[in-house]
Amino acid sequence: MSGLIEGLPDAIALRCLARVPYYLHPKLELVSRSWKAAFRSAELFRARQEVGSSEDLLCVCSYDPNNTWQLYDPLRDLWITLPELPSKRRHLSHFGAASTSQYLFVLGGRSDAIDPLTGDHDDNLSTNEVWSFDPVTRNWLMRAPMLVPRAMFACCVLEGKIIVAGGFTSTSKSTSKTEIYDSEKDLWVPLPDLLQTHDSTCIGVVIGGKVHIMYKGQSTVQIFDTLELKWRVEDYGWLPGPMAAVQDSLYVMCLGLIFKQDGRDRQVVIPAVSQFLHRIGMAMIGFRGELYVIGGVVRPVRLDADLVKLSDVHVLNLRGEKPTWYCVAPMSRCHGTVLGCTELRI
Repeated sequence: MSGLIEGLPDAIALRCLARVPYYLHPKLELVSRSWKAAFRSAELFRARQEVGSSEDLLCVCSYDPNNTWQLYDPLRDLWITLPELPSKRRHLSHFGAASTSQYLFVLGGRSDAIDPLTGDHDDNLSTNEVWSFDPVTRNWLMRAPMLVPRAMFACCVLEGKIIVAGGFTSTSKSTSKTEIYDSEKDLWVPLPDLLQTHDSTCIGVVIGGKVHIMYKGQSTVQIFDTLELKWRVEDYGWLPGPMAAVQDSLYVMCLGLIFKQDGRDRQVVIPAVSQFLHRIGMAMIGFRGELYVIGGVVRPVRLDADLVKLSDVHVLNLRGEKPTWYCVAPMSRCHGTVLGCTELRI
């Protein structure tokens, strides 16, 4: 990286380039070889942190197209398409998604592709593969595999480490195993087993600095004590439906309402969200202090009609006294059922 900007020392020039938004990096790499080296260097991304130009981006993967992720830039209201995840499994689904140490991680899952001859799923076995996307090189890397293959499992980040729990090792066999991943060491370590299992999707959220694990359709919550390294069970009576944590509060969409859950206490935040009543396969996530509802499909009224695959993004502003909805730019390439969603700081 020599002579980045004429008349400036490279150290100063690098801090100037560090203020360039991430979505412009691919275009500015074409300026020269030295600029390409700069935009693909760890030094530039350390400089972004030093000058306060780190960006919070929303990462979304949907069923269509195959294994493709997009990043949403909220400051510029635009979407960035990432290279296709190079897994050999077509239409990888039921995986875990998380981000830490400036990487996007895709963990486990199984193929949701249909064999055109038999009409069966390609593979009913779960994988223990772990992939990470490096925003510096803009490449996918294979990481150390999980100790247990799993799909439809809980996946959270706690104090910079990824925790996975429960799920299914095949379409019919559930597991109570949990483990934790250190991305700096690329190492998985087992944790105590869950106290309860159930034959349904396992969900995980972090609230108040603690991992909360629940199963779809069950009212009990398993909470991990990081000091004693053990699980405890609480019956909070949380409502079923899409849920997301926003600034340490849990929000649940159920029966056309959005509820805020604080332990066993519950209050209605929005009395009616009719636009989502007939929508399935959407994602709900807390991002930058707001609640995002993304994509999904709409069931047709007629039985012979096709599902309507959506790419729209609705945002619930929770900052004011009265929460209000607004829309942002729809996904530019992904649409339909959302398979993975997480936040990434670059």
